[in-house]
Amino acid sequence: MQPIRWIENVPSSNVMTAEQSQKKYEKLEKKLLHYMGKAISDYQMIQKNDRILVCVSGGKDSFTMLSLLEKMRKRTKIPFEILAFTLDQAQPGWDDSKLRAFLDDKKIPFEILRKDTYSIVKEKVPEGATYCSLCSRLRRGNIYQYAQTNGFNKVALGHHRDDLITSLLMSIMYNGEIRSMPPKLLADNQRQIIIRPLCYSQEKDIAQYAILSKFPIIPCNLCGSQENLARKKVKKLIESLAQDNPKIPSNMLHALQQVKPSQLMDKKLWDFKHLEERITDERRQGSETS
Repeated sequence: MQPIRWIENVPSSNVMTAEQSQKKYEKLEKKLLHYMGKAISDYQMIQKNDRILVCVSGGKDSFTMLSLLEKMRKRTKIPFEILAFTLDQAQPGWDDSKLRAFLDDKKIPFEILRKDTYSIVKEKVPEGATYCSLCSRLRRGNIYQYAQTNGFNKVALGHHRDDLITSLLMSIMYNGEIRSMPPKLLADNQRQIIIRPLCYSQEKDIAQYAILSKFPIIPCNLCGSQENLARKKVKKLIESLAQDNPKIPSNMLHALQQVKPSQLMDKKLWDFKHLEERITDERRQGSETS
């Protein structure tokens, strides 16, 4: 696949000059590095001598995460190690030659592991159903296993702000739960910490950065024309609301950081049963002090 070009099929007057393109690239990179640094600091994602397995699917998000983490690694005084890890799931048409060339050129250590999860997904999932859930589960299992076997204590995933807020709304509407993607959590195997350094970054900035960086994007061919329609609908809903109020996406992200259990209905988080007793206790304490 050819690297994505900056602009195609537009009037020549709208095409960026090399100098304009470079300035835009530098501005975007500075912004993305700022938000990545803030996320890492806020959630203490990286500590001294961490060995981080950076998952690179071949998409814009993981390429951006890898490139920015490598820049931070070179600049920071805190020593840590990264390895770019790509899982070749044996999808038809998979070609990682440009990915290998890119990583070699950047002198980033990498491992591309081939595991045929494609055949398993095609066999187990009925025709017309969404492959994403099983595909992701099998991919995570292989990632955690590789990290554990090779001594990586952290695994970095490329989910960004828009992934987090879309997941929140999807969970509320389709699963009846208030949940999303935490920026840092203990992996299912209880052996690694999962981090999401792009959790504050906007998808539109990442997309522009990927174009300007000319990352050799590898498309996911497993699904073909299949789409995760629910996720797409929720993303469009948020985008349409943001047209009237641009603060809505950032407000949703802020909501994930400002949970007020007493204003919800979860009996495990708030003692509704004994509220009356608290009133009595407070009245008693008030009379004793008066």
